Amino acid sequence: MKVVDLDRDAIKAGLADGTLLLIDVREAHEYDSGHIPGSVTHPLSAFDPAALSALVSEDGRRPVFSCAAGVRSLHALAAAQRAGLAIEAHYVGGFKDWYAAGETIAR
Repeated sequence: MKVVDLDRDAIKAGLADGTLLLIDVREAHEYDSGHIPGSVTHPLSAFDPAALSALVSEDGRRPVFSCAAGVRSLHALAAAQRAGLAIEAHYVGGFKDWYAAGETIAR
């Protein structure tokens, strides 16, 4: 499995310049209680490679998985790669890193 670990600075830069599609794989209730602005929800528990493939191909930005702390995003990477999707990057610190740094969150 190919994995590219991105840190908070890389996530912030990619969101700011519009080159990154941040895919939050936490559960809906976690996402609803606070998420990184600009991220989209795609819970790992309901992982759908076809829907994810459509989202990524329609969007055109670099897809990057995010979760709470970087564990579920690795599981999402593995599932996506097994399904033949060319997704390699995840936010290594996840939402906990973002929140702990005092970054803006959306609800």
